[in-house]
Amino acid sequence: MDLFMQYLITGLTIGSVYALLAVGFVTIYNVTGVLNLAQGEFAMLGALVSVTFVQVGLSIYISIPLAIVCVALIGFFVERLAINPVKGAKPGILIVITLGVSIFLKGVALLIWGTAPKSLPPLFENKPIQLLGAVVNTQSLWIFLILVIHLVALYWFFDKTFLGSALRASERNAHAASLMGINVKNMSAIAFSIAAALGALAGAMIAPLTDATYDMGFFIGIKGFVAMVFGGMHSIQGAVAGGLLLGMIEAFSGGYVSTYYTDAIAFGFLLFVLFIRPQGLFTKADGTRV
Repeated sequence: MDLFMQYLITGLTIGSVYALLAVGFVTIYNVTGVLNLAQGEFAMLGALVSVTFVQVGLSIYISIPLAIVCVALIGFFVERLAINPVKGAKPGILIVITLGVSIFLKGVALLIWGTAPKSLPPLFENKPIQLLGAVVNTQSLWIFLILVIHLVALYWFFDKTFLGSALRASERNAHAASLMGINVKNMSAIAFSIAAALGALAGAMIAPLTDATYDMGFFIGIKGFVAMVFGGMHSIQGAVAGGLLLGMIEAFSGGYVSTYYTDAIAFGFLLFVLFIRPQGLFTKADGTRV
């Protein structure tokens, strides 16, 4: 039972990071129809920019919010400079563009930060705690807590604010939204900024546990994409559930089978899901959540 709880907490921790990335994927896809393959690079930038701010003497509590703002601005300019000029292009072309953005951001990060891993101090220098027989790093608890807080904030934003309602309207029917006076192009830029901020937050949260490198974005970006597919490409709640599910699959397969087969089992489960429910486990065939 102690091992079970340890694997469960580990799975929820890494799954929370995947969930934040998956929510970013869903936000961009629902508003713009673009599958953003640079989402993982936003996480990489969030981690490395946070490290830089800490190294120049800023508190980590200031560094992480500043890094999130900086990466959100990068997301805004990515949409303005790379996506907006080719709006209306075929989905395949847009995917290739985001892949190019991913490679570009990785190259810039390599030039700025080099290949050496960078460490970010934890939010709180507390000793690990015992929880139901498992040893829990306090950073893990903060990651899960931050996910819950941001879920509540996103629910409030999309359901209770004018800007959130405008984003949802742009998602459901861009033409009708434009007739109602909503600038759909601006909504696209805002969606990229929100997704970039979520990615940066995910990167900053995981950096104290795994260190930050210029090439970390591709791997966790792929996992965020898998989490989105698990939950369904139109549902934020499904993306979160998919991220947590993927994290637990990795933790339990690594613990009870072998860490060598963790990725193979996760992607095998993805193929199984695609065969039986191509719309995702937590989304109906019409795109609404279960």
